[in-house]
Amino acid sequence: MNDDNGPSPVSVPQRVDPPMAADERTMLTSWLDWHRATVHAKCAGLVPELSSKAPLATSPMMTVGGVVSHLRWVEAFWFETVMLGLPEKGYATPEDPDAEWRRGAQVPLTLLLQEYEAQCARSREITARLETGTGSRRAHHGTGHTTLRWVLVHMIEETARHNGHLDLLREHADGVTGE
Repeated sequence: MNDDNGPSPVSVPQRVDPPMAADERTMLTSWLDWHRATVHAKCAGLVPELSSKAPLATSPMMTVGGVVSHLRWVEAFWFETVMLGLPEKGYATPEDPDAEWRRGAQVPLTLLLQEYEAQCARSREITARLETGTGSRRAHHGTGHTTLRWVLVHMIEETARHNGHLDLLREHADGVTGE
């Protein structure tokens, strides 16, 4: 879709500032949702073909689409696989651990963002059903079981870190910068 502002293939969820004072659950989920919405904001208006470009020679799989694909599967892994004990269903395998990153360069960004948002909705549903101190049903790489609290903090960190990558990738793609 082209208009006076250029292509805009992505719908951007509203970023709502987290409250300055709240209970633990509200604080953790508000910050995570803010960072999830930031993923969409970083991708808004990006020309579709630029989402598969890897501008960093030392990171050939680091693309905007690759980051979005990775975040979608990170959400699925921590909330569905670790917290609920469901089977892993991502693209990564022992033979191809980077498949989700490569998929991000092959699938349209709008579809990747739709998949990410659907996965975030599932993660929100899981979070709403569990107490923050609930232990996971699956241990993670031999380190033992974790709690929903730990998963929420980890997902805030993971999503925020990858938003930094999206900042850099977006600036390289078309010069757009922003919060």
